[in-house]
This record gives sequence, C-alpha cells and structure tokens, in this order.
Amino acid sequence: MPAPDALRHPATGGRPRRVLVAGLSGAGKTTLARRLATVLDLPHTELDALHHGPGWVPRPEFLDEVAALADSPAWVTEWQYGTARPVLAARADLLVWLDQPYPVVLARLVRRTVRRRVRREVLWNGNVEGPLRALLTDPEHVVRYQWTHRHKYRDDLVPRLRRDRPGLRVVRLTSDREVERWLAGLASAASGAGGDAGR
Repeated sequence: MPAPDALRHPATGGRPRRVLVAGLSGAGKTTLARRLATVLDLPHTELDALHHGPGWVPRPEFLDEVAALADSPAWVTEWQYGTARPVLAARADLLVWLDQPYPVVLARLVRRTVRRRVRREVLWNGNVEGPLRALLTDPEHVVRYQWTHRHKYRDDLVPRLRRDRPGLRVVRLTSDREVERWLAGLASAASGAGGDAGR
C-alpha cells in the first residue's frame, strides 16, 4: 500500500491521529511506533511500560490507562495484550502490521533476549530479563510465547479486526526493505501535506 494512502483518515481525509503497530514479540513494534510518532508528529506510548509493574506483575491501573489513551485525540502505540487490543482497535485510524518471515522475527527476539540478560538491561519499573534457562522451564517465557502464538495475527487477530472494523486502514509490511520504503514515502507525504494536515 502506498505511504500517502496511509495519511488519509477514513472519516476526515486528513492524517491519521491514532495509530497501532502490530506484530509478534521481537518484530520491532516499539521501534517502528517511535519512528511513526516522529514522522506523523504524534505522541508515542509504550504499552509494555503501562502493563509491567515491579517484579513483572501487571499494574492494576493498566486497563484504565489504556482506555484513557484510546480516548485521547492522538497517539501511536503497540497493538498487544488481549484485554487492551479491542479497546485500542475501536478508536484507531490506522493499523501497521509487521508481518516478516517467522525465522527473521525469532532470530531478532532471541538476540534481544540474550542481549538484555547479559547486559542486565533495566526495562519497565526496574524489571530485568530472567535467567536464560527459564526458556526451558517457563511456558510464558517470551521466546516460547512467541513460538506458541506465531500464527495468531495471520490466522485470527487481523482477519477478525478486518471483520469488526471494515473501514480501518491496514498496512502490512513483510520485510525491512518494505518498512524503510513505506516510512520514506510516509515522511515525504507528511512533509508535503504540511504541518496542519488532519489536525
């Protein structure tokens, strides 16, 4: 889908103001969401930061904050967490779906998980990745979770969203090259549309 087409709001014809980025764990949702926020001049909210409390315990305020985010006039965020997806999808103008080949996404997730563990990177609310051996013992380990749900977007989530929100624009990107080409076109279109488009 050409990038300029994604700039047209389904209702107003202006620039989309509420944008979701979908994809498996490790697909690059947050990285793309940040880049989209810059290109479209929208605030980015990282959904993981709202969800994870200390000790990886879900924050009790999560759904209230998701609802407040969905009701706000402009945002970019990741389309994840089963309880949050319908709330966000109901208000979104655009869904960008990262649908790269699974071996690519798996390799990225493994590299990211190992890097975070080895470097003891601090994530949300002071959390760090658990021991790598948890891959063998924890069914909710991020790599095992990704494997278990590797078909969920193609087989369930995106088809259901298209049925429930037939007017929602969906952009599917299947490679890094497509991502870069689409972003470049989007940046060019956004620049040409002028700073007040869709506001």
